[in-house]
Amino acid sequence: MEYVYAALILNETDEEVNEENITAVLEAAGVDVEESRAKALVAALEDVDIEEAIETAAAAPAPAAGGAAGGEVEAAEADEAEEAEEAEEEAAEEEDEDEEADGEGLGALFG
Repeated sequence: MEYVYAALILNETDEEVNEENITAVLEAAGVDVEESRAKALVAALEDVDIEEAIETAAAAPAPAAGGAAGGEVEAAEADEAEEAEEAEEEAAEEEDEDEEADGEGLGALFG
């Protein structure tokens, strides 16, 4: 999650969201940076307009209690909200895959 926050900070300060800048922000915050995670995030955000994604997510209607309004949300609006979150989810999935791959290797060693 801290990688996404770093990208948001860079976007807010009008800095380029690239591996070098993400690494600099995270190191300044005392985070041990994994280059693969920074690279995955930059790749996931390559074609994403962060400002538009934030606005879309903020404009998306909140679901009603008990999920009663689930059918009332238009498909187009739901798709836009999903697209806004897709880049963040892709980066998180890639991070999880990296962590899982590390764990599988240890499992193979110890049976």
